[in-house]
Amino acid sequence: MEAVTGVFHTREAAERALSELRNTGIPEDRITLLTPGAVDHVEKEMREVPRDTTEQPGMGNAMGALLGGSIGFTGGSLLMALIPGLGPVTALGLLGAGILGAAGATIGGTAAGRIENASYQGLPEDEIFIYEDCLRHGQSVVVALAEDNGQASVVRDLLKQVGADSVDAARERWWTGLRSAEQEHCQNCGKDLSQDEKFYRMGFEAALHARTRCMEFDQVSAEMEATLEDVRRQYPGENVEEPFTRGYRRGREHYQRLCDEAQKAA
Repeated sequence: MEAVTGVFHTREAAERALSELRNTGIPEDRITLLTPGAVDHVEKEMREVPRDTTEQPGMGNAMGALLGGSIGFTGGSLLMALIPGLGPVTALGLLGAGILGAAGATIGGTAAGRIENASYQGLPEDEIFIYEDCLRHGQSVVVALAEDNGQASVVRDLLKQVGADSVDAARERWWTGLRSAEQEHCQNCGKDLSQDEKFYRMGFEAALHARTRCMEFDQVSAEMEATLEDVRRQYPGENVEEPFTRGYRRGREHYQRLCDEAQKAA
């Protein structure tokens, strides 16, 4: 399966896209809407969401999310969770629960079992930090898991028609927002970002992969080396290791800073 993502400046536009996506034949459990919201606002929305009469018995209770003693609850298949470094986020359905779980929210036992049984091959763990950045800036994110390239193309065209920005465009905005600070940091370290930006950025992004970003460095060093080896094979003969490793360490510092800031704001 292939994840296709659209970024929207308003929740209303994202909800319209979600309605259109339901006509493409993609199962409900492979489509989600992620949106930011203050806890009181989220809870109000959840109370107003009507329960889907076709929903499997017990699904509402099964989808509860739990993190740090704060319990989220659902109306129908809508859920809330607190993501480290971000804060409260609402998501729709099992795919939403899977993404929130991958982002670091602890999902309740029954829901976690459903997610595991669903076996979400194609879950975009390497894109989740981009979703988080969009949510941090008040945008909403729609994600669909397409069965094949043909279906992915249909979904991509549909999202574009309804005004979505692509995840690639969102990724470039994210890096543009960081680049000046990273350039200054490199200069302070006696480096020139413009000379090795490609590999520095690759390392930075690799450090934000949802699967490993919360681990201690000694726990992820093997993962970093494996990713670095892949980059070496793609760019033989180029100076890859030093800027990639420097970017990786900087990416970890960046994520820790986001977590610290979110904790202070809580």
